[in-house]
Amino acid sequence: MATKKVEMQRVIHKYKQETGKKEINMHDVAKFAVKIGWPLPKPVDLFELLSKEFSQAARDEYRKDKETGNQYRANHAFTVTHGKQQLTLWVDIDEAPRPHMVKALVQRREQTVGDVLQMHFDAEHWNNIHPKDEPIVVPTDYTEDVTWRVNAPKEKETA
Repeated sequence: MATKKVEMQRVIHKYKQETGKKEINMHDVAKFAVKIGWPLPKPVDLFELLSKEFSQAARDEYRKDKETGNQYRANHAFTVTHGKQQLTLWVDIDEAPRPHMVKALVQRREQTVGDVLQMHFDAEHWNNIHPKDEPIVVPTDYTEDVTWRVNAPKEKETA
Protein backbone atom coordinates (compact mmCIF):
# COMPACT_ATOMS: atom_id res chain seq x y z
CA MET A 1 0.00 0.00 0.00
CA ALA A 2 1.25 3.46 -0.92
CA THR A 3 2.13 5.94 1.78
CA LYS A 4 0.18 9.16 2.26
CA LYS A 5 3.00 11.15 0.65
CA VAL A 6 3.00 8.89 -2.41
CA GLU A 7 -0.77 9.28 -2.71
CA MET A 8 -0.39 13.05 -2.43
CA GLN A 9 2.26 12.98 -5.15
CA ARG A 10 -0.20 11.10 -7.36
CA VAL A 11 -2.80 13.83 -6.78
CA ILE A 12 -0.21 16.46 -7.77
CA HIS A 13 0.50 14.56 -10.99
CA LYS A 14 -3.24 14.19 -11.67
CA TYR A 15 -3.75 17.94 -11.11
CA LYS A 16 -0.92 18.77 -13.53
CA GLN A 17 -2.26 16.31 -16.09
CA GLU A 18 -5.83 17.62 -15.89
CA THR A 19 -4.91 21.32 -15.86
CA GLY A 20 -1.91 21.18 -18.19
CA LYS A 21 -0.01 23.43 -15.78
CA LYS A 22 3.70 22.94 -15.24
CA GLU A 23 4.14 25.60 -12.54
CA ILE A 24 1.65 24.95 -9.79
CA ASN A 25 0.39 26.61 -6.63
CA MET A 26 -0.17 24.09 -3.83
CA HIS A 27 -3.26 25.98 -2.63
CA ASP A 28 -4.83 25.21 -6.01
CA VAL A 29 -3.74 21.57 -5.71
CA ALA A 30 -5.31 21.36 -2.24
CA LYS A 31 -8.63 22.72 -3.55
CA PHE A 32 -8.47 20.23 -6.44
CA ALA A 33 -7.69 17.37 -4.03
CA VAL A 34 -10.68 18.16 -1.83
CA LYS A 35 -12.93 18.34 -4.92
CA ILE A 36 -11.87 14.83 -5.94
CA GLY A 37 -12.48 13.46 -2.45
CA TRP A 38 -9.25 13.95 -0.53
CA PRO A 39 -10.14 14.30 3.16
CA LEU A 40 -9.31 17.52 4.94
CA PRO A 41 -6.74 17.04 7.71
CA LYS A 42 -7.83 16.67 11.29
CA PRO A 43 -7.67 19.88 13.31
CA VAL A 44 -4.22 20.61 14.69
CA ASP A 45 -3.54 19.97 18.34
CA LEU A 46 -3.37 23.49 19.75
CA PHE A 47 -0.44 22.69 22.06
CA GLU A 48 1.49 21.21 19.12
CA LEU A 49 0.79 24.36 17.11
CA LEU A 50 1.86 26.60 19.99
CA SER A 51 4.99 24.49 20.49
CA LYS A 52 5.93 25.01 16.82
CA GLU A 53 5.38 28.75 17.16
CA PHE A 54 7.68 28.86 20.22
CA SER A 55 10.27 26.80 18.33
CA GLN A 56 10.17 29.28 15.45
CA ALA A 57 10.48 32.21 17.86
CA ALA A 58 13.50 30.54 19.49
CA ARG A 59 15.06 29.83 16.08
CA ASP A 60 14.61 33.47 15.04
CA GLU A 61 16.33 35.03 18.07
CA TYR A 62 19.73 36.49 17.23
CA ARG A 63 22.26 38.43 19.28
CA LYS A 64 25.48 40.31 18.51
CA ASP A 65 28.83 39.08 19.74
CA LYS A 66 30.33 41.81 21.93
CA GLU A 67 33.87 41.24 20.65
CA THR A 68 33.32 40.73 16.91
CA GLY A 69 29.98 42.42 16.36
CA ASN A 70 28.88 39.34 14.41
CA GLN A 71 25.34 38.13 14.70
CA TYR A 72 24.82 34.68 16.23
CA ARG A 73 21.79 32.47 16.76
CA ALA A 74 20.79 32.53 20.43
CA ASN A 75 18.94 29.23 20.66
CA HIS A 76 19.94 25.85 19.27
CA ALA A 77 17.93 22.67 18.85
CA PHE A 78 19.13 19.10 19.10
CA THR A 79 17.30 15.80 19.11
CA VAL A 80 17.45 13.14 21.78
CA THR A 81 15.72 9.82 22.17
CA HIS A 82 13.96 8.86 25.40
CA GLY A 83 12.79 5.28 25.11
CA LYS A 84 10.99 5.13 21.78
CA GLN A 85 10.19 8.85 21.69
CA GLN A 86 12.35 11.37 19.84
CA LEU A 87 12.36 14.85 21.38
CA THR A 88 13.75 18.17 20.23
CA LEU A 89 15.36 20.11 23.05
CA TRP A 90 16.48 23.75 22.92
CA VAL A 91 19.43 25.42 24.63
CA ASP A 92 20.58 29.03 24.83
CA ILE A 93 24.07 29.18 23.33
CA ASP A 94 25.27 31.42 26.18
CA GLU A 95 24.19 28.80 28.76
CA ALA A 96 24.68 25.54 26.87
CA PRO A 97 27.24 22.99 27.99
CA ARG A 98 29.70 21.90 25.30
CA PRO A 99 28.12 18.45 24.65
CA HIS A 100 24.76 20.04 23.85
CA MET A 101 26.30 22.60 21.47
CA VAL A 102 28.40 19.93 19.76
CA LYS A 103 25.30 17.84 19.19
CA ALA A 104 23.25 20.82 17.95
CA LEU A 105 25.96 22.02 15.56
CA VAL A 106 26.78 18.54 14.23
CA GLN A 107 23.09 17.86 13.58
CA ARG A 108 22.77 21.20 11.79
CA ARG A 109 25.86 20.42 9.70
CA GLU A 110 24.37 17.04 8.75
CA GLN A 111 21.18 18.79 7.59
CA THR A 112 23.28 21.16 5.49
CA VAL A 113 25.26 18.31 3.94
CA GLY A 114 22.01 16.53 3.11
CA ASP A 115 20.65 19.65 1.40
CA VAL A 116 23.86 20.15 -0.59
CA LEU A 117 23.96 16.49 -1.65
CA GLN A 118 20.35 16.66 -2.85
CA MET A 119 21.09 19.88 -4.75
CA HIS A 120 24.01 18.10 -6.44
CA PHE A 121 21.79 15.17 -7.45
CA ASP A 122 19.09 17.55 -8.74
CA ALA A 123 21.57 19.50 -10.88
CA GLU A 124 23.14 16.27 -12.12
CA HIS A 125 19.73 14.94 -13.18
CA TRP A 126 18.76 18.18 -14.95
CA ASN A 127 22.10 18.18 -16.78
CA ASN A 128 21.61 14.54 -17.83
CA ILE A 129 18.16 15.14 -19.33
CA HIS A 130 19.23 18.38 -21.05
CA PRO A 131 22.51 17.35 -22.73
CA LYS A 132 22.28 20.11 -25.38
CA ASP A 133 21.97 22.91 -22.81
CA GLU A 134 24.85 24.43 -20.90
CA PRO A 135 25.23 22.34 -17.74
CA ILE A 136 24.22 23.86 -14.44
CA VAL A 137 27.25 23.75 -12.16
CA VAL A 138 26.60 24.50 -8.52
CA PRO A 139 29.80 24.57 -6.47
CA THR A 140 29.58 22.59 -3.25
CA ASP A 141 32.72 23.92 -1.57
CA TYR A 142 31.58 26.88 0.51
CA THR A 143 34.99 27.77 1.96
CA GLU A 144 35.44 30.92 -0.14
CA ASP A 145 31.80 31.99 0.33
CA VAL A 146 32.09 31.74 4.11
CA THR A 147 35.48 33.47 4.16
CA TRP A 148 34.16 36.30 2.00
CA ARG A 149 31.09 36.80 4.19
CA VAL A 150 33.07 36.68 7.41
CA ASN A 151 35.37 39.39 6.05
CA ALA A 152 32.72 41.48 4.27
CA PRO A 153 32.32 45.03 5.53
CA LYS A 154 29.74 45.27 8.29
CA GLU A 155 26.57 47.12 7.35
CA LYS A 156 26.12 50.33 9.28
CA GLU A 157 23.49 50.02 11.93
CA THR A 158 20.53 52.32 11.51
CA ALA A 159 19.08 54.26 14.40
